[in-house]
Amino acid sequence: MNSVVKAAAYTLVYAPDMIIHNGSTQTTERIVNPSSEYLTKIPAHLRSFEDNVAYAPNQTYIGNMTPDELAKIEMPWYNKKVEGANRFGKFGEIMPQDEFLILLQICDVFDLVKLEKNFVERTRPNFEKHPLMGEDIISKIKPGVEIAEIENFVNNEHSEGLYHNHELVGYVKRAHDVDPSLTAHIIHENLVSKATSVLSLLHLVKNSGLEKSEIDYVIDCSEEACGDMNQRGGGNFGKAAAEIAGLTHATGCDIRGFCAAPTHALINAASLVKAGTFKNVIVTAGGSTAKLGMNGKDHIKKDMPVLEDNLGGFAVLVSANDGVSPEINTDIVGRHLVGTGSSPQAVTSSLVSEPLERAGLKITDVCKFSVEMQNPDVTKPAGAGNVPEANYKMIGALAVKMGAIEKTELAAFPEKHGMVGWAPVQGHIPSGVPYVGFAREDILAGKVKKAMIIGKGSLFLGRMTNLFDGVSFIMQPNSGAIASNAGVSEEEIKTMIAKAMKDFAKSLLAE
Repeated sequence: MNSVVKAAAYTLVYAPDMIIHNGSTQTTERIVNPSSEYLTKIPAHLRSFEDNVAYAPNQTYIGNMTPDELAKIEMPWYNKKVEGANRFGKFGEIMPQDEFLILLQICDVFDLVKLEKNFVERTRPNFEKHPLMGEDIISKIKPGVEIAEIENFVNNEHSEGLYHNHELVGYVKRAHDVDPSLTAHIIHENLVSKATSVLSLLHLVKNSGLEKSEIDYVIDCSEEACGDMNQRGGGNFGKAAAEIAGLTHATGCDIRGFCAAPTHALINAASLVKAGTFKNVIVTAGGSTAKLGMNGKDHIKKDMPVLEDNLGGFAVLVSANDGVSPEINTDIVGRHLVGTGSSPQAVTSSLVSEPLERAGLKITDVCKFSVEMQNPDVTKPAGAGNVPEANYKMIGALAVKMGAIEKTELAAFPEKHGMVGWAPVQGHIPSGVPYVGFAREDILAGKVKKAMIIGKGSLFLGRMTNLFDGVSFIMQPNSGAIASNAGVSEEEIKTMIAKAMKDFAKSLLAE
Protein backbone atom coordinates (compact mmCIF):
# COMPACT_ATOMS: atom_id res chain seq x y z
CA MET A 1 0.00 0.00 0.00
CA ASN A 2 1.42 3.38 -1.00
CA SER A 3 2.51 5.87 1.64
CA VAL A 4 1.04 9.38 1.60
CA VAL A 5 2.10 13.02 1.84
CA LYS A 6 0.49 14.02 5.11
CA ALA A 7 1.77 17.61 5.34
CA ALA A 8 4.40 20.05 4.06
CA ALA A 9 6.14 23.15 5.38
CA TYR A 10 8.19 25.84 3.63
CA THR A 11 10.19 28.54 5.39
CA LEU A 12 12.44 31.44 4.46
CA VAL A 13 14.95 33.35 6.55
CA TYR A 14 15.73 36.93 5.55
CA ALA A 15 19.53 37.20 5.80
CA PRO A 16 20.88 40.39 4.17
CA ASP A 17 24.03 40.68 6.29
CA MET A 18 24.90 37.06 5.56
CA ILE A 19 24.96 37.94 1.85
CA ILE A 20 27.91 40.24 2.48
CA HIS A 21 29.78 38.12 5.01
CA ASN A 22 28.93 34.50 4.17
CA GLY A 23 27.79 34.12 0.56
CA SER A 24 30.44 32.36 -1.54
CA THR A 25 30.39 34.97 -4.32
CA GLN A 26 31.12 37.74 -1.83
CA THR A 27 33.66 35.87 0.31
CA THR A 28 35.56 34.90 -2.83
CA GLU A 29 35.45 38.47 -4.09
CA ARG A 30 36.82 39.69 -0.77
CA ILE A 31 39.83 37.39 -1.21
CA VAL A 32 40.64 38.09 -4.86
CA ASN A 33 39.58 41.74 -4.99
CA PRO A 34 39.13 43.24 -1.49
CA SER A 35 38.63 46.76 -2.84
CA SER A 36 35.94 45.54 -5.26
CA GLU A 37 33.41 48.11 -6.42
CA TYR A 38 30.80 45.35 -6.25
CA LEU A 39 31.34 44.84 -2.52
CA THR A 40 30.95 48.55 -1.81
CA LYS A 41 27.67 48.68 -3.75
CA ILE A 42 25.93 45.73 -2.06
CA PRO A 43 24.54 47.59 1.01
CA ALA A 44 22.65 50.03 -1.22
CA HIS A 45 21.04 47.12 -3.09
CA LEU A 46 19.69 45.18 -0.11
CA ARG A 47 15.95 44.95 0.42
CA SER A 48 14.22 45.70 3.71
CA PHE A 49 12.47 42.90 5.58
CA GLU A 50 9.12 44.45 4.64
CA ASP A 51 10.01 44.44 0.93
CA ASN A 52 11.24 40.87 1.22
CA VAL A 53 7.93 39.77 2.74
CA ALA A 54 5.96 41.68 0.10
CA TYR A 55 7.81 39.90 -2.75
CA ALA A 56 5.32 37.72 -4.64
CA PRO A 57 7.55 34.61 -5.09
CA ASN A 58 8.25 34.62 -1.34
CA GLN A 59 4.54 34.85 -0.55
CA THR A 60 4.02 31.93 -2.90
CA TYR A 61 6.74 29.86 -1.26
CA ILE A 62 5.14 30.10 2.20
CA GLY A 63 1.66 29.46 0.80
CA ASN A 64 -0.08 32.84 0.85
CA MET A 65 -0.33 32.80 -2.96
CA THR A 66 -0.66 29.95 -5.44
CA PRO A 67 1.61 29.46 -8.47
CA ASP A 68 -1.38 30.32 -10.68
CA GLU A 69 -1.86 33.62 -8.86
CA LEU A 70 1.85 34.40 -9.20
CA ALA A 71 1.72 33.69 -12.94
CA LYS A 72 -0.89 36.44 -13.37
CA ILE A 73 1.56 39.09 -12.15
CA GLU A 74 3.64 40.56 -14.97
CA MET A 75 7.40 40.10 -14.63
CA PRO A 76 9.68 41.40 -13.27
CA TRP A 77 8.23 40.81 -9.82
CA TYR A 78 10.86 42.52 -7.66
CA ASN A 79 9.40 45.99 -8.32
CA LYS A 80 5.80 44.99 -7.51
CA LYS A 81 4.76 44.62 -3.88
CA VAL A 82 1.98 42.29 -2.72
CA GLU A 83 -0.62 44.26 -0.81
CA GLY A 84 -1.32 42.95 2.68
CA ALA A 85 1.62 40.54 2.57
CA ASN A 86 2.06 38.51 5.74
CA ARG A 87 5.19 37.12 7.37
CA PHE A 88 3.31 33.90 8.17
CA GLY A 89 1.65 31.63 5.61
CA LYS A 90 -0.24 28.35 5.63
CA PHE A 91 2.99 26.45 4.86
CA GLY A 92 5.45 28.41 7.01
CA GLU A 93 6.96 31.85 7.44
CA ILE A 94 9.63 34.39 6.55
CA MET A 95 11.73 34.88 9.68
CA PRO A 96 13.65 38.16 10.17
CA GLN A 97 17.41 38.01 10.56
CA ASP A 98 17.61 39.13 14.20
CA GLU A 99 15.23 36.42 15.44
CA PHE A 100 17.09 33.86 13.35
CA LEU A 101 20.37 34.70 15.06
CA ILE A 102 18.71 33.79 18.37
CA LEU A 103 17.57 30.49 16.86
CA LEU A 104 21.07 29.95 15.48
CA GLN A 105 22.54 30.20 18.97
CA ILE A 106 19.86 27.86 20.35
CA CYS A 107 20.91 25.27 17.77
CA ASP A 108 24.53 25.44 18.99
CA VAL A 109 25.13 22.77 21.65
CA PHE A 110 28.93 23.20 21.90
CA ASP A 111 29.01 26.82 23.15
CA LEU A 112 30.48 28.06 19.88
CA VAL A 113 28.01 30.90 19.23
CA LYS A 114 28.00 34.11 21.28
CA LEU A 115 25.69 37.10 20.88
CA GLU A 116 26.12 40.64 22.20
CA LYS A 117 24.13 41.23 25.39
CA ASN A 118 22.20 44.31 24.21
CA PHE A 119 21.27 42.52 20.99
CA VAL A 120 19.89 39.57 22.99
CA GLU A 121 17.91 41.89 25.26
CA ARG A 122 16.40 43.71 22.26
CA THR A 123 15.58 40.61 20.26
CA ARG A 124 14.49 38.10 22.89
CA PRO A 125 10.99 39.59 23.49
CA ASN A 126 10.05 39.23 19.80
CA PHE A 127 11.48 35.73 19.64
CA GLU A 128 9.49 34.70 22.71
CA LYS A 129 6.27 35.83 20.99
CA HIS A 130 6.83 33.38 18.15
CA PRO A 131 3.83 30.99 18.12
CA LEU A 132 5.98 27.88 17.67
CA MET A 133 8.74 28.59 20.18
CA GLY A 134 7.84 26.74 23.35
CA GLU A 135 9.59 26.90 26.68
CA ASP A 136 11.78 23.95 25.71
CA ILE A 137 13.34 26.14 23.02
CA ILE A 138 13.15 29.56 24.71
CA SER A 139 14.90 28.19 27.80
CA LYS A 140 17.99 27.56 25.64
CA ILE A 141 18.55 31.30 25.01
CA LYS A 142 21.87 32.28 26.58
CA PRO A 143 22.81 35.63 28.14
CA GLY A 144 24.79 37.91 25.86
CA VAL A 145 28.44 38.86 26.12
CA GLU A 146 30.32 42.16 25.91
CA ILE A 147 31.12 43.60 22.47
CA ALA A 148 34.82 43.63 23.37
CA GLU A 149 34.85 39.85 23.60
CA ILE A 150 33.13 39.58 20.21
CA GLU A 151 35.58 41.94 18.54
CA ASN A 152 38.53 40.05 20.00
CA PHE A 153 37.34 36.67 18.74
CA VAL A 154 36.55 38.00 15.26
CA ASN A 155 39.80 39.98 14.90
CA ASN A 156 42.24 37.63 16.65
CA GLU A 157 40.77 34.14 17.06
CA HIS A 158 39.65 33.19 13.52
CA SER A 159 35.96 33.47 14.42
CA GLU A 160 33.13 34.18 12.00
CA GLY A 161 31.31 37.44 12.74
CA LEU A 162 27.55 37.64 13.07
CA TYR A 163 26.05 40.89 11.83
CA HIS A 164 22.69 42.64 11.94
CA ASN A 165 21.95 45.96 10.25
CA HIS A 166 25.67 46.05 9.32
CA GLU A 167 26.71 45.95 13.00
CA LEU A 168 28.74 43.19 14.62
CA VAL A 169 26.43 41.47 17.13
CA GLY A 170 28.06 38.09 17.70
CA TYR A 171 30.52 35.47 16.57
CA VAL A 172 30.90 31.77 15.79
CA LYS A 173 34.09 30.19 17.14
CA ARG A 174 36.11 27.61 15.29
CA ALA A 175 35.62 24.17 16.82
CA HIS A 176 39.24 23.04 16.41
CA ASP A 177 42.60 24.77 16.04
CA VAL A 178 43.78 22.93 12.90
CA ASP A 179 40.88 20.82 11.58
CA PRO A 180 39.82 22.37 8.22
CA SER A 181 36.37 20.76 8.56
CA LEU A 182 35.72 22.59 11.84
CA THR A 183 36.66 26.16 10.92
CA ALA A 184 34.37 28.93 12.10
CA HIS A 185 33.14 29.46 8.52
CA ILE A 186 32.06 25.84 8.15
CA ILE A 187 30.57 25.64 11.65
CA HIS A 188 28.53 28.75 10.82
CA GLU A 189 27.45 27.26 7.49
CA ASN A 190 26.35 24.02 9.16
CA LEU A 191 24.56 25.70 12.06
CA VAL A 192 22.60 27.84 9.60
CA SER A 193 21.53 24.73 7.70
CA LYS A 194 20.53 23.04 10.96
CA ALA A 195 18.61 26.07 12.28
CA THR A 196 16.62 26.62 9.08
CA SER A 197 15.73 22.93 9.11
CA VAL A 198 14.57 23.22 12.73
CA LEU A 199 12.28 26.10 11.76
CA SER A 200 10.74 24.00 8.98
CA LEU A 201 10.32 21.00 11.29
CA LEU A 202 8.41 23.10 13.82
CA HIS A 203 6.03 24.36 11.14
CA LEU A 204 5.57 20.87 9.73
CA VAL A 205 4.56 19.42 13.09
CA LYS A 206 1.98 22.22 13.44
CA ASN A 207 0.68 21.70 9.90
CA SER A 208 0.39 17.93 10.33
CA GLY A 209 -1.58 18.00 13.56
CA LEU A 210 0.57 15.16 14.90
CA GLU A 211 2.29 15.06 18.25
CA LYS A 212 6.07 15.38 18.15
CA SER A 213 6.29 11.94 19.75
CA GLU A 214 4.62 10.40 16.68
CA ILE A 215 7.56 11.18 14.38
CA ASP A 216 9.74 8.09 13.87
CA TYR A 217 12.47 9.13 11.43
CA VAL A 218 14.00 12.32 9.99
CA ILE A 219 15.96 12.43 6.73
CA ASP A 220 18.00 15.56 6.02
CA CYS A 221 18.76 16.25 2.34
CA SER A 222 20.54 19.60 2.42
CA GLU A 223 23.82 20.31 0.60
CA GLU A 224 26.16 20.76 3.55
CA ALA A 225 28.68 18.28 5.01
CA CYS A 226 28.88 17.75 8.76
CA GLY A 227 31.92 16.07 10.29
CA ASP A 228 35.58 16.45 11.22
CA MET A 229 38.85 15.77 9.40
CA ASN A 230 38.49 12.02 9.89
CA GLN A 231 34.93 11.80 8.54
CA ARG A 232 34.25 15.08 6.80
CA GLY A 233 30.70 14.37 5.67
CA GLY A 234 29.71 11.91 8.37
CA GLY A 235 26.51 13.73 9.45
CA ASN A 236 23.94 13.69 11.06
CA PHE A 237 21.92 16.85 10.35
CA GLY A 238 18.64 14.94 10.47
CA LYS A 239 19.02 13.78 14.04
CA ALA A 240 20.67 17.04 15.16
CA ALA A 241 17.73 19.13 13.94
CA ALA A 242 15.21 16.66 15.37
CA GLU A 243 16.84 17.10 18.79
CA ILE A 244 16.30 20.87 18.87
CA ALA A 245 12.78 20.56 17.42
CA GLY A 246 11.85 18.21 20.25
CA LEU A 247 11.25 15.07 18.18
CA THR A 248 12.46 12.88 21.03
CA HIS A 249 11.04 9.62 19.64
CA ALA A 250 12.75 10.00 16.25
CA THR A 251 16.04 8.89 14.81
CA GLY A 252 17.35 9.77 11.37
CA CYS A 253 20.13 10.15 8.83
CA ASP A 254 21.34 12.33 5.96
CA ILE A 255 20.97 11.74 2.22
CA ARG A 256 23.17 13.70 -0.17
CA GLY A 257 22.80 14.07 -3.93
CA PHE A 258 23.24 17.76 -4.74
CA CYS A 259 19.99 19.24 -6.11
CA ALA A 260 18.42 15.80 -6.63
CA ALA A 261 18.74 14.85 -2.94
CA PRO A 262 15.21 15.94 -1.84
CA THR A 263 13.55 13.68 -4.41
CA HIS A 264 15.90 10.81 -3.55
CA ALA A 265 15.00 11.36 0.11
CA LEU A 266 11.25 11.40 -0.54
CA ILE A 267 11.46 8.13 -2.47
CA ASN A 268 13.43 6.63 0.41
CA ALA A 269 10.91 7.93 2.94
CA ALA A 270 7.97 6.60 0.92
CA SER A 271 9.63 3.20 0.65
CA LEU A 272 10.40 3.00 4.38
CA VAL A 273 6.79 3.79 5.23
CA LYS A 274 5.36 1.47 2.57
CA ALA A 275 7.53 -1.36 3.91
CA GLY A 276 6.18 -0.76 7.42
CA THR A 277 9.60 0.05 8.84
CA PHE A 278 8.37 3.44 10.10
CA LYS A 279 4.95 5.07 10.19
CA ASN A 280 5.87 8.77 10.04
CA VAL A 281 9.03 9.92 8.23
CA ILE A 282 10.03 13.56 7.70
CA VAL A 283 12.21 14.72 4.82
CA THR A 284 13.78 18.08 5.63
CA ALA A 285 16.47 20.47 4.42
CA GLY A 286 17.87 23.75 5.62
CA GLY A 287 19.30 26.63 3.63
CA SER A 288 22.74 27.28 2.19
CA THR A 289 24.70 30.41 3.12
CA ALA A 290 27.01 29.80 0.13
CA LYS A 291 24.15 30.53 -2.27
CA LEU A 292 23.29 33.94 -0.79
CA GLY A 293 23.91 36.67 -3.36
CA MET A 294 25.20 34.10 -5.84
CA ASN A 295 23.98 36.20 -8.80
CA GLY A 296 24.39 39.50 -6.99
CA LYS A 297 26.91 40.96 -9.44
CA ASP A 298 24.45 40.70 -12.32
CA HIS A 299 21.60 42.07 -10.24
CA ILE A 300 23.58 45.14 -9.24
CA LYS A 301 24.79 45.71 -12.82
CA LYS A 302 21.11 45.95 -13.80
CA ASP A 303 20.34 48.26 -10.86
CA MET A 304 18.24 45.60 -9.15
CA PRO A 305 18.14 44.58 -5.51
CA VAL A 306 20.20 41.52 -4.64
CA LEU A 307 17.32 39.05 -4.76
CA GLU A 308 19.09 36.07 -3.21
CA ASP A 309 18.63 37.38 0.31
CA ASN A 310 16.76 34.39 1.74
CA LEU A 311 17.80 31.06 3.19
CA GLY A 312 15.29 28.43 2.14
CA GLY A 313 14.00 25.49 4.13
CA PHE A 314 11.33 22.83 3.78
CA ALA A 315 9.97 19.71 5.45
CA VAL A 316 7.58 17.05 4.13
CA LEU A 317 5.82 14.41 6.24
CA VAL A 318 5.42 10.99 4.61
CA SER A 319 3.05 8.73 6.52
CA ALA A 320 1.23 5.41 6.38
CA ASN A 321 -1.81 5.46 4.10
CA ASP A 322 -4.72 7.22 5.83
CA GLY A 323 -7.23 6.70 3.03
CA VAL A 324 -7.38 10.43 2.28
CA SER A 325 -4.00 12.08 1.66
CA PRO A 326 -2.33 11.95 -1.79
CA GLU A 327 -0.16 8.91 -2.37
CA ILE A 328 3.44 8.64 -3.53
CA ASN A 329 3.31 5.96 -6.19
CA THR A 330 6.62 4.12 -5.89
CA ASP A 331 5.66 1.87 -8.82
CA ILE A 332 6.29 4.83 -11.14
CA VAL A 333 9.82 6.05 -10.43
CA GLY A 334 12.12 7.68 -12.96
CA ARG A 335 15.86 7.09 -12.66
CA HIS A 336 18.85 8.60 -14.38
CA LEU A 337 21.04 5.51 -14.72
CA VAL A 338 24.82 5.33 -14.89
CA GLY A 339 24.52 4.51 -18.58
CA THR A 340 21.81 7.04 -19.45
CA GLY A 341 24.02 9.83 -20.74
CA SER A 342 23.93 13.52 -19.92
CA SER A 343 22.27 15.12 -22.94
CA PRO A 344 19.09 17.07 -22.04
CA GLN A 345 16.95 14.69 -24.08
CA ALA A 346 18.47 11.59 -22.45
CA VAL A 347 17.98 13.05 -18.98
CA THR A 348 14.37 14.07 -19.62
CA SER A 349 13.53 10.72 -21.20
CA SER A 350 14.91 8.76 -18.24
CA LEU A 351 13.04 10.88 -15.69
CA VAL A 352 9.76 11.49 -17.53
CA SER A 353 8.84 9.35 -20.53
CA GLU A 354 10.45 6.04 -19.57
CA PRO A 355 8.75 5.60 -16.16
CA LEU A 356 5.42 6.71 -17.64
CA GLU A 357 5.71 4.28 -20.56
CA ARG A 358 6.46 1.42 -18.17
CA ALA A 359 3.21 2.25 -16.38
CA GLY A 360 1.23 2.50 -19.64
CA LEU A 361 0.85 6.26 -19.33
CA LYS A 362 1.45 9.19 -21.65
CA ILE A 363 3.17 12.45 -20.79
CA THR A 364 -0.19 14.21 -21.02
CA ASP A 365 -1.59 11.93 -18.30
CA VAL A 366 0.48 13.99 -15.85
CA CYS A 367 -1.37 17.18 -15.00
CA LYS A 368 1.60 19.04 -13.51
CA PHE A 369 5.35 18.54 -13.64
CA SER A 370 7.56 20.09 -10.97
CA VAL A 371 11.18 20.12 -12.07
CA GLU A 372 13.56 22.97 -11.19
CA MET A 373 11.32 25.70 -9.84
CA GLN A 374 13.93 28.47 -9.65
CA ASN A 375 12.58 31.99 -9.59
CA PRO A 376 13.22 33.48 -13.09
CA ASP A 377 13.35 36.97 -11.55
CA VAL A 378 16.73 35.84 -10.18
CA THR A 379 18.09 33.73 -13.03
CA LYS A 380 17.11 35.70 -16.15
CA PRO A 381 19.12 38.86 -15.31
CA ALA A 382 22.11 36.60 -14.63
CA GLY A 383 21.91 35.06 -18.10
CA ALA A 384 20.64 31.64 -16.96
CA GLY A 385 17.24 32.13 -18.54
CA ASN A 386 13.89 30.86 -17.30
CA VAL A 387 14.85 27.44 -15.93
CA PRO A 388 11.33 26.00 -15.31
CA GLU A 389 10.16 27.13 -18.75
CA ALA A 390 13.18 25.51 -20.43
CA ASN A 391 12.38 22.22 -18.67
CA TYR A 392 8.75 22.33 -19.76
CA LYS A 393 9.71 23.01 -23.35
CA MET A 394 11.94 19.94 -23.26
CA ILE A 395 9.18 17.77 -21.80
CA GLY A 396 6.74 19.18 -24.37
CA ALA A 397 9.13 18.40 -27.22
CA LEU A 398 9.38 14.85 -25.90
CA ALA A 399 5.57 14.63 -25.85
CA VAL A 400 5.50 15.67 -29.52
CA LYS A 401 8.12 13.07 -30.40
CA MET A 402 6.11 10.35 -28.64
CA GLY A 403 2.88 11.41 -30.33
CA ALA A 404 1.18 12.51 -27.11
CA ILE A 405 0.53 16.01 -28.48
CA GLU A 406 0.63 17.68 -31.86
CA LYS A 407 3.42 20.10 -32.72
CA THR A 408 0.86 22.90 -32.75
CA GLU A 409 0.14 22.21 -29.07
CA LEU A 410 3.78 22.59 -28.01
CA ALA A 411 3.57 26.34 -27.28
CA ALA A 412 0.72 25.80 -24.81
CA PHE A 413 2.37 22.86 -23.03
CA PRO A 414 4.39 24.85 -20.43
CA GLU A 415 1.33 26.75 -19.20
CA LYS A 416 -0.93 23.68 -19.21
CA HIS A 417 1.43 21.18 -17.58
CA GLY A 418 3.95 23.48 -15.89
CA MET A 419 4.21 26.45 -13.55
CA VAL A 420 6.18 29.62 -13.12
CA GLY A 421 9.19 29.33 -10.78
CA TRP A 422 8.93 30.79 -7.29
CA ALA A 423 11.58 29.08 -5.18
CA PRO A 424 14.74 30.76 -3.85
CA VAL A 425 17.82 29.78 -5.82
CA GLN A 426 19.32 27.57 -3.11
CA GLY A 427 20.35 24.52 -5.15
CA HIS A 428 18.44 21.65 -3.53
CA ILE A 429 15.48 23.80 -2.44
CA PRO A 430 13.94 24.49 -5.91
CA SER A 431 14.42 21.00 -7.32
CA GLY A 432 10.91 19.50 -7.53
CA VAL A 433 9.88 19.80 -3.88
CA PRO A 434 8.43 23.36 -3.75
CA TYR A 435 5.25 22.06 -5.43
CA VAL A 436 4.68 19.10 -3.07
CA GLY A 437 2.60 21.20 -0.65
CA PHE A 438 0.53 22.72 -3.43
CA ALA A 439 0.26 19.33 -5.17
CA ARG A 440 -1.22 17.85 -2.02
CA GLU A 441 -3.87 20.58 -1.96
CA ASP A 442 -4.55 20.42 -5.72
CA ILE A 443 -5.00 16.63 -5.61
CA LEU A 444 -7.29 16.78 -2.57
CA ALA A 445 -9.36 19.46 -4.34
CA GLY A 446 -9.66 17.31 -7.47
CA LYS A 447 -7.80 19.84 -9.63
CA VAL A 448 -4.87 17.50 -10.33
CA LYS A 449 -4.97 13.74 -10.92
CA LYS A 450 -1.25 13.10 -11.28
CA ALA A 451 1.75 15.28 -10.47
CA MET A 452 5.35 14.33 -11.22
CA ILE A 453 8.04 15.56 -8.83
CA ILE A 454 11.45 15.60 -10.51
CA GLY A 455 14.83 16.13 -8.87
CA LYS A 456 17.94 16.72 -10.96
CA GLY A 457 21.51 17.06 -9.75
CA SER A 458 25.00 17.85 -10.99
CA LEU A 459 27.25 15.16 -9.52
CA PHE A 460 30.26 16.47 -11.45
CA LEU A 461 30.48 19.41 -9.05
CA GLY A 462 32.16 17.11 -6.52
CA ARG A 463 34.90 16.14 -9.01
CA MET A 464 34.28 12.45 -8.37
CA THR A 465 32.34 11.70 -11.55
CA ASN A 466 31.15 13.45 -14.70
CA LEU A 467 27.73 11.85 -14.34
CA PHE A 468 24.47 13.76 -14.13
CA ASP A 469 21.80 12.61 -11.67
CA GLY A 470 18.05 12.58 -11.28
CA VAL A 471 15.01 10.73 -9.97
CA SER A 472 11.26 11.30 -10.17
CA PHE A 473 8.02 10.00 -8.69
CA ILE A 474 4.27 10.43 -9.08
CA MET A 475 1.85 11.94 -6.57
CA GLN A 476 -1.74 10.81 -7.11
CA PRO A 477 -5.16 10.75 -5.39
CA ASN A 478 -5.63 8.29 -2.58
CA SER A 479 -7.03 4.92 -3.59
CA GLY A 480 -9.27 4.99 -0.53
CA ALA A 481 -7.60 2.05 1.17
CA ILE A 482 -6.41 2.58 4.74
CA ALA A 483 -3.29 0.87 6.00
CA SER A 484 -4.43 -1.89 8.35
CA ASN A 485 -2.95 -2.49 11.76
CA ALA A 486 -0.93 -5.65 11.95
CA GLY A 487 -2.76 -6.59 15.17
CA VAL A 488 -6.43 -7.52 15.74
CA SER A 489 -8.82 -6.37 18.42
CA GLU A 490 -10.13 -8.47 21.28
CA GLU A 491 -13.61 -8.52 19.73
CA GLU A 492 -12.19 -9.74 16.43
CA ILE A 493 -10.39 -12.55 18.26
CA LYS A 494 -13.62 -13.57 20.00
CA THR A 495 -15.47 -13.62 16.68
CA MET A 496 -12.73 -15.71 15.07
CA ILE A 497 -12.81 -18.23 17.95
CA ALA A 498 -16.61 -18.48 17.86
CA LYS A 499 -16.56 -19.07 14.11
CA ALA A 500 -13.86 -21.71 14.46
CA MET A 501 -15.86 -23.53 17.18
CA LYS A 502 -19.03 -23.38 15.08
CA ASP A 503 -17.21 -24.78 12.06
CA PHE A 504 -15.72 -27.52 14.25
CA ALA A 505 -19.18 -28.44 15.60
CA LYS A 506 -20.54 -28.66 12.06
CA SER A 507 -17.71 -30.99 11.09
CA LEU A 508 -18.52 -33.32 14.03
CA LEU A 509 -22.22 -33.48 13.08
CA ALA A 510 -21.28 -34.22 9.49
CA GLU A 511 -19.31 -37.25 10.67
